[in-house]
Amino acid sequence: MAAPIIWDEKQKVTGNRVTVDPITRLEGHGKIEIFLDDSGNVKNAYWQVPEVRGFERFCIGRRVTELAQITARLCGVCPGAHHLAATKAIDGCYNSKPTEAAFHIRDTFYHAHFVHSHIAHFYALAAPDFVCGPAAPAAQRNVLGVVANVGLELGSAVLKARAEAQKVQAIIGGKPTHPLMGVPGGVSKAISKEEAKEIQGYADGLVEFAQTSLKVFHDVVLSNKEYVDIITNKDLYYHETYHMGLVNDKNQLEFHDGKVRVVDQKGNECDKYDSFDYLDHIGEAVEPWSYEKFPYLKKPGYKGLVDGPDSGLYRATPLSRLNVCESISTPLANEALKEYRETLGVVGREPVQYTLATHWARIIEMLYAAEKLKEDAYSDKLTDPNIKQFDLVPGGRGVGCIEAPRGTLTHDYTCDENGIVTACNLVVGTTNNNGPICMDVAKVAKALIKNYDVSPGLLNMVEMAFRAYDPCNSCATHSLPGQMPLTAEIRNADGSLYDTITRN
Repeated sequence: MAAPIIWDEKQKVTGNRVTVDPITRLEGHGKIEIFLDDSGNVKNAYWQVPEVRGFERFCIGRRVTELAQITARLCGVCPGAHHLAATKAIDGCYNSKPTEAAFHIRDTFYHAHFVHSHIAHFYALAAPDFVCGPAAPAAQRNVLGVVANVGLELGSAVLKARAEAQKVQAIIGGKPTHPLMGVPGGVSKAISKEEAKEIQGYADGLVEFAQTSLKVFHDVVLSNKEYVDIITNKDLYYHETYHMGLVNDKNQLEFHDGKVRVVDQKGNECDKYDSFDYLDHIGEAVEPWSYEKFPYLKKPGYKGLVDGPDSGLYRATPLSRLNVCESISTPLANEALKEYRETLGVVGREPVQYTLATHWARIIEMLYAAEKLKEDAYSDKLTDPNIKQFDLVPGGRGVGCIEAPRGTLTHDYTCDENGIVTACNLVVGTTNNNGPICMDVAKVAKALIKNYDVSPGLLNMVEMAFRAYDPCNSCATHSLPGQMPLTAEIRNADGSLYDTITRN
């Protein structure tokens, strides 16, 4: 495998503004604006989200049972996460809970979704920065460049694993991308013994593939001293924030169901609550230069884009989930967690605050999800025909909270007695991380860009700050704070201007 290209030749820029637009290898749209002072050093840098999507507003007035399909269209990367969060919220709106078999079927589906999503991010979006190198030519920093470096055998294994995780979602969800599985108090179809056997075969292979991925990370990243030095450099990708994630009743890693746990900069538990009460714990601030909100812990509150114990900003990422949990319930992933903590010098409850370590955490989660999928696949509950509740009473509020691959995801619906939505609020995984992403982008830009010296590699390293979070801006910009300036032109059939309507 060719040695990665880590640094490239710097060039002087003219002017006091550097724009990266569009930013690359993420879901959705965004740009980075870097402003230089008169010495050519970075005065400030902004991660900006210019797109606007009004999902919360146009869900109102629809049947609440439709939202499991509507919100799954927020994006094509994490439809399974939105479908399951919506289904859990709909359970609450119908004053029901899923049967034991239905919960198990949902659980199986969701762990396959997690494996599929984490494979996509690591190999297609993150790996080019490590396999090819952050300063490799842009034309090489993509999935084809990764395959050219690691070989067709691993490339084929990646495609095969993603396809198998998708097949599990298709068997259970009815469709691989936009599932039809969730209904109030249950799921839409039972799983046959033949289907369960097929899922078992896929699950066995996905555990092996996750272990292979962990070895790839060791061989490509951890064995490279320059990469390790970059990851553990506190002047680059490092912030001391709070961390959030779901845990089970043993404070173990959990994706599907549990309580929200928050730890502070020392790793001590500072909050733990039922997701139904999230509004008592989480607020959302706005900034004039972004259409994406800035969630924060109400205690200690929003203090702007700063870290530390006095700032309410928190992260909700794979890194965060490994900081929040005390252990992992599956054996292979738990051993990987121990190695991860030992290697990164974790003492006691201390959280890992190195942003780029999120990539390692993501692979450990991939292994955990594959192990959980295998556990679920071999359980008799998977083929239990008792898949629906029938005592359903519409009317009221339901909150569905899960761990999406990108962070804690909350769907909050209220419906009337006819099942019509009267209120809808979504706090999306990437939205949780908006403040920390902005801080990371600014910190890396200030550390690397000096005296007007800029290069494609340095700008890509600034992009690596957001890429570690695997952001999904299509999901995160679902809500519009305030009003969007709008100019509408009405034209005659011949194309001539008839009237102009402006709204500020």
